[in-house]
Amino acid sequence: MPVLDSLSTIISQTLDRSSILQLDLHISGVLKQDQTFTSSHHRNQPLGRVNGHHQENDMENLSLFEIVKLGKSATQSVVDDWIESYKTDRDPALLELINFFIHCSGCKGAVSSEMFRHMQNSEIIRKMTEEFDEDSGDYPLAMAGLVWKKFKLSLCEFIAVLVRQCQYSIIYDEYMMDMVISLLTGLSDSQVRAFRHTSTLAAMKLMTALVNVALNLSINLDNTQRQYETERNKSIGKRANERLELLLQKRKELQENQDEIENMMNAIFKGVFIHRYRDVIAEIRVVCIEEIGMWMKMYSEAFLNDSYLKYVGWTMYDKQGEVRLKCLTALQGLYYSRELNARLELFTSRFKDRIVSMALDKEYDVAVQAIKLLTLALHNDEILTAEDCESIYHLVYSAHRPVAVAAGEFLYKKLFSHHGPEDEGRPRRGRQCLNANLIRTTVLFFLESELHEHGAYLVDSLWDCASELLKDWESMISLLLDEPYPGEEALTDAQEAALIDIMLCAVRQTCECHPPTGRGPGKRVLTAKEKKTQLDDRTKITETFAVALPLLLAKYSVDPEKVTNLLQFPQYFDLEIYTTGRLEKHLDALLRQVRDVVEKHTDKDVLEACSMTFHALCNEDFTIYNRVDIVRSQILDEQIDKFHRLLEDVLQEGEEPDEDDAYQVLSTLKRITIVAHALQCTHYVILWHLAKVSEGSASKDDMVLLRRQVRAFCLMCQRYLNSISTVVKEQAFTILCDALLIFSYQIVASGREALEPLVFSSDASLQSELLNFILDHVFVDQDEDSSTDDEANKIEALHRRRNLLAAFCKLIIYNVVEMKTGADIFKQYMRYYNDYGDIIKETMSKARQIDKIQCAKTLILSLQQLFNEMLSDLGCNFDRSTSAFCGIKELARRFSLTFGLDQLKTREAIAMLHKDGIEFAFKEPSPQGEGGPPLNLAFLDILSEFSSKLLRQDKKTVHLYLERFMTFQMALQRDDCWLPLISYRNSLQMGADDDTLSVISGMSSRSSARSRRSKPPAASKRKLPEGTCALNHNYTLNKIINQSGPHTPVMMSSPHIVSTVLRDAKKLLPEQGYMGVYSMSNETQHTPLQQPHQHMDYNRRGSGLMEDDEEPIVEDVMMSSEERLDDLNEGMDFDTMDIDLPPSKNRRERSELKPDYFDPASIMDDSVSILSSICLFIHSLIHFIIY
Repeated sequence: MPVLDSLSTIISQTLDRSSILQLDLHISGVLKQDQTFTSSHHRNQPLGRVNGHHQENDMENLSLFEIVKLGKSATQSVVDDWIESYKTDRDPALLELINFFIHCSGCKGAVSSEMFRHMQNSEIIRKMTEEFDEDSGDYPLAMAGLVWKKFKLSLCEFIAVLVRQCQYSIIYDEYMMDMVISLLTGLSDSQVRAFRHTSTLAAMKLMTALVNVALNLSINLDNTQRQYETERNKSIGKRANERLELLLQKRKELQENQDEIENMMNAIFKGVFIHRYRDVIAEIRVVCIEEIGMWMKMYSEAFLNDSYLKYVGWTMYDKQGEVRLKCLTALQGLYYSRELNARLELFTSRFKDRIVSMALDKEYDVAVQAIKLLTLALHNDEILTAEDCESIYHLVYSAHRPVAVAAGEFLYKKLFSHHGPEDEGRPRRGRQCLNANLIRTTVLFFLESELHEHGAYLVDSLWDCASELLKDWESMISLLLDEPYPGEEALTDAQEAALIDIMLCAVRQTCECHPPTGRGPGKRVLTAKEKKTQLDDRTKITETFAVALPLLLAKYSVDPEKVTNLLQFPQYFDLEIYTTGRLEKHLDALLRQVRDVVEKHTDKDVLEACSMTFHALCNEDFTIYNRVDIVRSQILDEQIDKFHRLLEDVLQEGEEPDEDDAYQVLSTLKRITIVAHALQCTHYVILWHLAKVSEGSASKDDMVLLRRQVRAFCLMCQRYLNSISTVVKEQAFTILCDALLIFSYQIVASGREALEPLVFSSDASLQSELLNFILDHVFVDQDEDSSTDDEANKIEALHRRRNLLAAFCKLIIYNVVEMKTGADIFKQYMRYYNDYGDIIKETMSKARQIDKIQCAKTLILSLQQLFNEMLSDLGCNFDRSTSAFCGIKELARRFSLTFGLDQLKTREAIAMLHKDGIEFAFKEPSPQGEGGPPLNLAFLDILSEFSSKLLRQDKKTVHLYLERFMTFQMALQRDDCWLPLISYRNSLQMGADDDTLSVISGMSSRSSARSRRSKPPAASKRKLPEGTCALNHNYTLNKIINQSGPHTPVMMSSPHIVSTVLRDAKKLLPEQGYMGVYSMSNETQHTPLQQPHQHMDYNRRGSGLMEDDEEPIVEDVMMSSEERLDDLNEGMDFDTMDIDLPPSKNRRERSELKPDYFDPASIMDDSVSILSSICLFIHSLIHFIIY
């Protein structure tokens, strides 16, 4: 003992007051241990108890926050240790609890003992706010990861256990709870999100724990009151006065405790909930709504009233879906109980319309929970009106399966779950069973919904809740085959067709075990139990319909719609059952009915269903194959014989056949062709022959025969492109495209040079005919297609046109047809973007991978075609603000976006594009005579959309090429008709060096600016990686510009300024070899036809579609803010990257994206640059004086 006193005295001289307090508490704990001879761990230090055992020394210094965060301690033991320390000395324990909430908010600071004793809560919170690090924005409740998710659960559990363990004494000491509630209320009003979020969660969980305590007090108070009343009602002789006094005292104590708990709850509710349920942070609002729902469910006597329900009702209008979702889940717990449901009448009448409207919420999760809440509300038939229910009914056809399933459950409970007394005596099977009546109701609902083509969606929606009803095949068959009982109403024709459709959809759902197309993720792996159920159901289906299907076909054999659906049932049969179940006679009956159907019908759908039935039954793996194959062969032979006989009769008569004879011939031909389509069969035969030849076992004669067949077949398909029948010519087009692709030059790839004689190349006439077919049959508006009336047929027609376009685009990207034919496709990009935008975009991407330059020429050709069409429609004096011109300009801008940010890789293509555009602009003379603008000059305004894709030095080269077409008078023009030329020149001069600009642009200042720059030639060079496409000294972009085209258009009589000056400059410095790249003499000019493509070596590796070193298509988004969202969709699908820079910054930094390493002018001596500029100026001045 003296040693401990001395130690305390020595340490107190060097420690502050808070440290002394903690040390004194530690010493008192040691003394207590010494006096009682116990081994229990002291609680004055931070918690160190884990799972009821003492921790080692490395765990003793952990704070309460760290222990809860680690989650290794049992919450009960942690709380017990804290309560023990609180009973020993409440101030340090409460200080540790305060710091626990501070640290849970992510604050690095801590409340000291000095602050705790002398500062108010508001001052402490202000001090902690100053020390809070808000730079990261992360705090425990907002952090991701399993550790922090567990921490949130541990925090909530700690608060609940703390209140539960303190509910009998400590929470009534008017100290601990007052301090905690005051602290949490102050923190919840902080501007720091971490404080506000954490304290709100803690306060709401504290409130929930107090509600549980209040509920227990209420129960105990009621029990005590009943005991008191029972004891008091006894006779005086049997009454125990002492017990009455004890019960009275206990009731008074419970009432006081309940009043105190209610005061605490009111303080939390008014201090925290009222302000935070409408917090700007959605997570905080979610916490408030989630907890108030628990209060109303746990302690409905106190909270389930309009004073609290109104907050949930108001929050259902929240903008955040997660908040609305919590409102609905909170209400579901209330509506689930019939007792509580009755107390929600006023709330339901006030907010029912909002709940019904939330069934159409944009958030699918919210819509699902809203429908489930309305399903629970069906306990009271008076809540929802017929209109409310109808708004839910149609959701069974929703494409989102969870919404549809929830609506299906609502429909089932509303229409099918009510059974009256008259249903008790119904039989289990047959027309009069309960399921038969429910099936009738389902059919009526299906017909009234007027969505007869979506029976599969209705069945899928009801599958989870009414699968037993939908699998009652016997009742369905009985409704179709059995005669109605006296007084029973028979099914109408429409009802019978709807029932067959629903029955087929139910069979399909049973056998395939996945939702219909367009709903759900598709097929999934079935569990062992699901597979067994599937096999059992399939066996039952086969046993049931093997007997009933021939009878159904016999009854409805003349109805095409019903027969088409009935003939699809054999696809889901287990054919082994025909043999094992001794059902061969029913198979023979089925085959007879199918034969009768073929004889009676010529409808395409019916005959295709017959063909699919034979395909399903003719399975060589089963013993019934021979039986079915014989019948199929007999049907085909009979129809062929009949066709020959009828055809001979018609030909022998020698007269024009009448309508009956023609109908008989055509009907028989339809029955034959439905089994084997002529064009498809011929196509497949040729492919089989090709496979045989490819194996190398064919002779030379076989090769010659196949070659002759291919050419004859392609010519035949070409003739059928003009067929009267739309189906025939569309099929001929598709097959012809496939054949051209298969027998193109790619057939000899991978070592198959022996097949080179089979190569079939399309000539110009065939390519033109294919292109015209696309223009006539694909690029048509929906309104122009008179053959389609309803929406479903329009969608189907659009799919057919998309397939036709895709077939032709494959020919372009595989070099089967010339790439320039794609110009007529590319120019439709904007007009038909919604229908074919993805196909055209992918075609442009693949074409660019094949040949960048040719693709660029094709793009500019498409713009030129549109420009010529506009001139023919509007005339030469059109207004450039018209929608037609703006549309062409917008299309050019979209084309420009697809070239990406890497200008080095596209510089040749962009330069060739500008070259062709300039030549087109000056191609036609002015219709106004000499001195007027060229006819196509406005095209330069369109061409300026591509100027931003030029490198800085390429802008100079293109500008020089432009000036070759200009006269001096053109450069001086400022009229409106010359604005396209002015704007185009400005776009080329933007960002370019000053030494290559025109005379009019003020050369003196630019020459002086260049003279101030002095860089050695080597400073502008860099070593290129192997395989790069960049230009070098021996080959530059100027050669591309100079490949073709005359110096000066025919209309210009004046000598060319720029080329003369450059020739003079070349003579001045002949030793500068690279100056020759700027020479534009006539001797170096070639047209594209004179300069074959293979002679232009751009250091590229080939023209394969998927080259390893091919660059990704990167979009350069340079647009205004209002256009940015639309243009982000212009990417090239899988290999596209959208880069969204501010417009001004993007244009300003364009020259900084790729340094100008390959500009010959950048490495010229300053003297050369200045001299060239002087020569240019003198020549222009002389020209001006002369003319």
